[in-house]
Amino acid sequence: MPTAPPASALVGTVVAWFDEHARDLPWRAPDRTPWGVLVSEVMLQQTPVVRVLPAWRAWMTAWPTPADLAAAPTADVLRAWDRLGYPRRALRLQECARAIVARHDGEVPDDEDALLALPGIGSYTAAAVRAFAFGRRSVVLDTNVRRVLARAVGGAALPAPSLTAAEVRTASALVPAEADEAARWAAASMELGALVCTARSPRCDQCPVASSCAWLAAGRPADEHHARRRTQAWAGTDRQVRGRIMAVLRDALGPVPQHAIDDTWPDAAQRTRCLDSLVADGLVARHAPPSPDADPTYSLPH
Repeated sequence: MPTAPPASALVGTVVAWFDEHARDLPWRAPDRTPWGVLVSEVMLQQTPVVRVLPAWRAWMTAWPTPADLAAAPTADVLRAWDRLGYPRRALRLQECARAIVARHDGEVPDDEDALLALPGIGSYTAAAVRAFAFGRRSVVLDTNVRRVLARAVGGAALPAPSLTAAEVRTASALVPAEADEAARWAAASMELGALVCTARSPRCDQCPVASSCAWLAAGRPADEHHARRRTQAWAGTDRQVRGRIMAVLRDALGPVPQHAIDDTWPDAAQRTRCLDSLVADGLVARHAPPSPDADPTYSLPH
């Protein structure tokens, strides 16, 4: 039965595979900027690379620096976000840009505490920016990396629904001491999870560490956390309704009347709930009617 290889062997094997198979992505290019890396990390949250690529390129053309985004009209920012999903990320990214301008003279900081203090930046994004933008040593644990480590080291089909202290300890122990090597390992383990060690159909026959994978050695046991995972279809959800309302407002040249909002979804109660939540989130502006007998209008915030 295969046994887990030493940390250095696992890291070296995955990095060597990455050197041969890494995708050519613009936020990995030699001329990448810390701001470009930060934008990519925010966009890639819960959104596949194929959808992010054109949006990222358009975004970086329009707003190549934090100062450019900070000064942009919010309506333009939300239109540029288009259908990437979870549009609150666009608002947080603009808030982050404004904070970078105000606190760091428009330059993305490389200090972890400074990154974590920025709006919308959590522990994963801060670690990723430090690794991929600045080549710093950090523990980068996204869904892909967690899955690789759960299988290769832990022998589990998938990691627990929420990050555990044990996962952090395992991941920390694997990070090479040298900063450059640590950053390369972060990118390599993430790429392996994205391309080979996928959630639903892992391509174990193409995996560079298959011969020492603890999950394969155990006979590919089933996901022990299956019952705890929440899955929800897209059709009929509030997310779908919110997306339809946002699509109407993105395409409009001016304020949209109430009847146009009403046409987006047949269930009036759900539609109203979703519209109110968009207003509360700052994604939609509600304008008072010109007279008591008129309906309000709606637009993207200015």
